[in-house]
Amino acid sequence: IGEIAELPLVVSDGLESLKKTKEAVEALKKLGCGQDLQKVLDSKKLRAGQGKARNRRYRMRCGPLVIYNQDDGITRAMRNIPGVETTCVDNLNLLRLAPGGHFGRFLIFTEGAFKKLTEIYGTAQEAAPLKKGYHMPRAAMENADLARIINSTEVQSVLKPKLEAPKTHEPKRNALKNKEVMDSLNPGALKRKAALQKSSEKGTSEFKEVQDKKRARQAESKEHNKKHKKGDDAFYKTLMKAFEAKAAQAAAKAAGDGEEDAQEDDA
Repeated sequence: IGEIAELPLVVSDGLESLKKTKEAVEALKKLGCGQDLQKVLDSKKLRAGQGKARNRRYRMRCGPLVIYNQDDGITRAMRNIPGVETTCVDNLNLLRLAPGGHFGRFLIFTEGAFKKLTEIYGTAQEAAPLKKGYHMPRAAMENADLARIINSTEVQSVLKPKLEAPKTHEPKRNALKNKEVMDSLNPGALKRKAALQKSSEKGTSEFKEVQDKKRARQAESKEHNKKHKKGDDAFYKTLMKAFEAKAAQAAAKAAGDGEEDAQEDDA
C-alpha cells in the first residue's frame, strides 16, 4: 500500500454506487490498491490437510476491507474480487477488522461511513448518540511512562522513607521430636539410634552380637549361682530360717501359757 495517498483512506460516496466488478477493480487500482490486490493473487496456495475435500481447497491472504454506509450495489461489485471484503459501518466485526487477531488490515471508508463513526461511537468529549450511555474508552494516564513518573524528583520527594523488613528469628524446635536438632546437640545420636534398631532386627550383625552377650550373661549367672548358692546357704533359705526360729519360740510360749491355764482350772 505504498501508493496510498493517506491513511485511513476515505473516498467519496460514489464508490457505493458501483455495480460492475470491472469498475470496482479500476476504482481500487486508481486508489493505489493494485499492489495489495496482486499480493492476494500471488498468495493463493493449495490447502494442506483434509480441508481440500471440504469445499475449502485453496487459501489466500486477506485484502482490503471496504466499509460503506449504504449499499447501492457495492457489495455485488466487490464480491468477486479475490481478498476484498465489504461490510456495513453498522455491522463492524472484530473478525473482519483484525482477522486472525492481527491488527493492521487495510481499511477503505466511504465518506458517509466515516462520518457515521462519530454517531455510533461518539467522541472523547461527547457520548454516542446512537448508543445510550456509551462513551469512548480513553487512557487513564496521559503519560504511559510509569517508571519515569515514579522515579521523578516530584514523586520521590513526597514519599515516605523505605521501611526495613522486621527481623525474623528461627523458630524453636524440640530436640526430642526433631532428629536434626538432636544430632546437633548430641552428636552421634542418629547413629546410635540406627544401631539400636538394627540390634532388634534378625539377620544383622548387631542382633547377633546382642544375642551372644545375652547368652554369655546367662551362663555367667548360672555359674555364679552354682558356686555361691548351694543348699542351705541360699539367700531365701537363710531368710526363712530366721522366721522359723521366731515361729518356734512363739509356739513354745503359747504352749506354756496353755499349761498354766489348765493347772489353775484344776486347782
